[in-house]
Amino acid sequence: MEELRSALQERGLTISNFPNKGRCLLTTRDFYPGEVVISQQPYVCVSNNSSTDSRCDGCFTTSNLKKCSACQIVWYCGSTCQKLEWKLHRLECQALCRLEKDRRKLVTPSIRLMLKLYLRKKLQNEKVISTTAMNNFKLVEVLVAHMSDIEEKQLVLYAQMASLVNLILQWPDINIKEIAENFSKLACNAHTICDSELRPVGTGLYPVVSIINHSCLPNAVLVFEGRVAVVRAVQNIPKGSEVSISYIETAGSTMTRQKVLKEQYFFDCTCPRCIKVGHSDDIQETAVLEGYRCTDNGCSGFLLRDSDGRGFVCQICGLLRSKNEIEKTVSDIKAISDKASTIPSPVYEQEAIKVYKMIENLQVKLCHPFSIDLMRTREKLLKEFIHHLILCLDCSIIPVENLSGCLEIRRML
Repeated sequence: MEELRSALQERGLTISNFPNKGRCLLTTRDFYPGEVVISQQPYVCVSNNSSTDSRCDGCFTTSNLKKCSACQIVWYCGSTCQKLEWKLHRLECQALCRLEKDRRKLVTPSIRLMLKLYLRKKLQNEKVISTTAMNNFKLVEVLVAHMSDIEEKQLVLYAQMASLVNLILQWPDINIKEIAENFSKLACNAHTICDSELRPVGTGLYPVVSIINHSCLPNAVLVFEGRVAVVRAVQNIPKGSEVSISYIETAGSTMTRQKVLKEQYFFDCTCPRCIKVGHSDDIQETAVLEGYRCTDNGCSGFLLRDSDGRGFVCQICGLLRSKNEIEKTVSDIKAISDKASTIPSPVYEQEAIKVYKMIENLQVKLCHPFSIDLMRTREKLLKEFIHHLILCLDCSIIPVENLSGCLEIRRML
């Protein structure tokens, strides 16, 4: 750990322990907006391969892929990425080949991530792969697993996954209980690797980045440049301050954020935004983000539940919105949303656009203009419009009936 402290000190950082928070990353100099606070290569990572979507195990691209001829599980885009991963995949490939072909298809990215974790540890112990202050298994060992907080059903699942890892590796001295605990560590500490458009492409474990604590008002953001995790300051971070990022989507209400953090990361957030729970400004924020709009289209007020249970009352103009009307619209939106989830977009993008437009029209009448659900629907619509436009441009033709889609993109932008 002293080696890590020295490496971090060169970057203007240090590790400290705070009561009820555990390890934290603190600054030993000022950082400015846009500046890289820290970056790290993954200790291990895997691509999010599925039966319908394959990616290179080295760079996560979907182009020019060729499957490993031996294990038939891993894909590479070329010799560069294959050589990058070869020392590790050579052992992984041998282990996977011991399984019958039908069983190999059941090896999920999570199982592969654990296999690579133990294989990397083995190669570092044998000095086949070098270790550094920011890249060694000791950093994984000190990660928090939260085993006492996990439900029995999840513990059983981790035990089953650990047994499968044991079956694949076939190491005589392997500890299944330790593997199960490491699965819990991955669940709490691994990061989803996203591309430049924030689409999930893989999963990686970055032990030093995992030291950074959560805040719903973070002073830094985690982004990915290829497979490298990069933490950048989004505001001035004075010397002696704790670096914080957000583990979750911060647009939700305090209650929604607290629920997600408790269920997935097992802690109660006490950031400046969360300690305001129940205060008037927090109640208003919740009503705006997740509540309903006033029936007067000219009013931008937020609605709160009526004390008599009849519906919701606008806090600006006082108009009552019927509970039955709201329930009916919510039911209609759910029915259409269920239909949208069955459309194999982008193959049928015109049908998807039609359905999402119906959802948007209902949400405009139901939700506050700044509603998260409305924003998410418009985001989906925008993606469908853009994809449809790209297809039209590829054909060098934009039919008259598609011009409305182009105009819709301009309106949404």
